[in-house]
Amino acid sequence: MIAPLAVSLGDPAGIGPEIIAESWARHREAGLTPFFVIGGVDVIARAAHSRGLDIPVERIADLSDACSMFETALPVLGAEDHGATFGAPDDHGAALALHSLAEATRHALLGSAAAVVTAPIAKARLARVGFEHPGQTEFLADVCGLEREDAVMMLAGPSLRAVPLTVHCALADVPTRLSQDLIERRARIVARALARDFGIAAPRLAVCGLNPHAGEGGRFGDEEARIIEPAIEALRGEGLSVTGPHPADALFTPRARQTYDAALAMYHDQALVPLKALDFDEGVNVTLGLPIVRTSPDHGTAFDIAGKAVADPGAMIAALKMAGEMAKRRAEHG
Repeated sequence: MIAPLAVSLGDPAGIGPEIIAESWARHREAGLTPFFVIGGVDVIARAAHSRGLDIPVERIADLSDACSMFETALPVLGAEDHGATFGAPDDHGAALALHSLAEATRHALLGSAAAVVTAPIAKARLARVGFEHPGQTEFLADVCGLEREDAVMMLAGPSLRAVPLTVHCALADVPTRLSQDLIERRARIVARALARDFGIAAPRLAVCGLNPHAGEGGRFGDEEARIIEPAIEALRGEGLSVTGPHPADALFTPRARQTYDAALAMYHDQALVPLKALDFDEGVNVTLGLPIVRTSPDHGTAFDIAGKAVADPGAMIAALKMAGEMAKRRAEHG
């Protein structure tokens, strides 16, 4: 029996509260590990009501109540709340989102939570209340005492696992941020995580090229020959199963996806476009390389539809399910 999962509320004006409530309402059919939410009991209760969910949302003062209560009510730890208006984010809501994220992470680091599952935040709004990180992945790396390069974002769905090697930067900056060391370092982290957290004994990695046609022999750029190919050769020399560089326009076809366990892309959209095209409603953002398990639904706050009972909870349910499975593997194998 593992500890419950800690769920951060996300921006209370977004769809986070309602997809959390909907996930609890479906927890039996989805086979979810027990979880608790940090703060926002009234927000979640109103979000549940907006979706026509007649579910009990109960404030708890002690984590020992989380698992025992989970089957009969959605447990929410802490008194922090905010009278959010769905679709109208403000600084008070951003402060609650930041507090919830920090507390969920703290519980995971202490071991009182088996994993942290983060609901969507609005990064620009959080920056107004002191959040100095490009995203939640970088925040987690800093809190866990890791270099940011060692916290690796992987997008995972039923059809594809994809890792952007550069993430939150302008497309024009990608060639200067790529290096042989970055590719090797992140590929090792991905391979270790696939074995440890996903139960894949001998992970197969496929590496995208940066340029069209993977450079076509240098006609469209030299990054493949100068950076990517040497990294692949070095990784193969360590015994890892790595192929590439592959033209990105052919790597995500149904047949190609059968040949690897994760694709390593050179930049953000090269990874996220195929993942969202294939698995938008079940896409999970997983942070690899951390001492804790962290997952998140791979979508944003969707302020435009918050409180309208149309947000699909599939990605949040998938994130909760994946977090529970990863945490159980870690508990079993150490």
